[in-house]
Amino acid sequence: MYCIGLMSGTSLDAVDGILARFPDEGRARVLTHASLPLPRSLRDEFLALNRPGNDELRRAALAANALADLYADVVVAVLRAAGLAPADIGAVGAHGQTVRHAPEEGYTWQLNAPARLAERAGIAVVADFRSRDVAAGGQGAPLVPAFHQAVFAGEGPRVLLNLGGIANVSLLPGRASPTGAAEVGGFDTGPANMLLDLWCQRHLGLPFDRDGAWAASGQPRQALCAFLYDSEPWFAAPPPKSTGRDRFHVGWLDERLADYERRHGAVTPADVQATLLELTARSAAEAIRQTAAGAREVYVCGGGAANPVLMAALARYLPDCALQSTAALGVPPQQVEALAFAWLARAHLLKLPGNVTAVTGAAGPRVLGALYPA
Repeated sequence: MYCIGLMSGTSLDAVDGILARFPDEGRARVLTHASLPLPRSLRDEFLALNRPGNDELRRAALAANALADLYADVVVAVLRAAGLAPADIGAVGAHGQTVRHAPEEGYTWQLNAPARLAERAGIAVVADFRSRDVAAGGQGAPLVPAFHQAVFAGEGPRVLLNLGGIANVSLLPGRASPTGAAEVGGFDTGPANMLLDLWCQRHLGLPFDRDGAWAASGQPRQALCAFLYDSEPWFAAPPPKSTGRDRFHVGWLDERLADYERRHGAVTPADVQATLLELTARSAAEAIRQTAAGAREVYVCGGGAANPVLMAALARYLPDCALQSTAALGVPPQQVEALAFAWLARAHLLKLPGNVTAVTGAAGPRVLGALYPA
């Protein structure tokens, strides 16, 4: 079966698409990959829609249409690169753009226009993956652990760490485990690139801190890192848990930074950037140490895997672990999330559950997503 996966994450930098072949249940092969940048105007609108504002329903609908059109352009690109036609594809898995995530209130909202995408692409679209898990009492996130176990499991325990806008971990017991998927775990660990990108955009006018160069020019303030970590109760909350811009937005940082500077004096912007990088590494490493103490293999995906300063900080916090990117397992870090939604689209077509109840807290396994036929 061939499926296409599309992902535009909380970093709001681009739409990534992959075309994958699934020869059997435990394997996935990426055939082609394409990426198109998110236009600045659309990125700004998604950021604005994360907070209450004027004329939200119309603006959200127009933003969803614009995203679907960009998705369609990525679909065309991957089909052209693979030499395949729409009729060759089982489905497109399109995650949409999360603008609100409040599972404790019973909802999660990913802006998308899957009917428009199906019409333009001429391919069936599976979308709205998170809502069914939330309806079953779950967090609706993270949804990737079942995929990680199917595609990346080793003989022994290992951890998959995604460093996108938000960081999350998948705890994989290994194929030799007697109970298999029942032991799969996972949860969000906190902000990764999201706050780093926002701070860089504010002070340098750049979309992100390439290679962590600006963070490397500053000094991480350990006292500030501890203050940011200890002042947010969410970090200490047990799984299942998920988060996003609803919690870790720029106002969250501004409030805490102002409080810290009133007590201890000003911190340079470069030192704040270095400290935010330290916070990402610390929160992810603490989560791994507390929940996967026996794992000695940590594989990293997402944009953060390309940040050598962040990877070095993680290595400091996890000295007993072999730290590598998912490229070592055959999938480049920037293709993993899009591949996950191709896998979830396939699971929907086969009527297989896509969630892991121990991860999300849902009442049971559920087939995820809604189908929009071609």
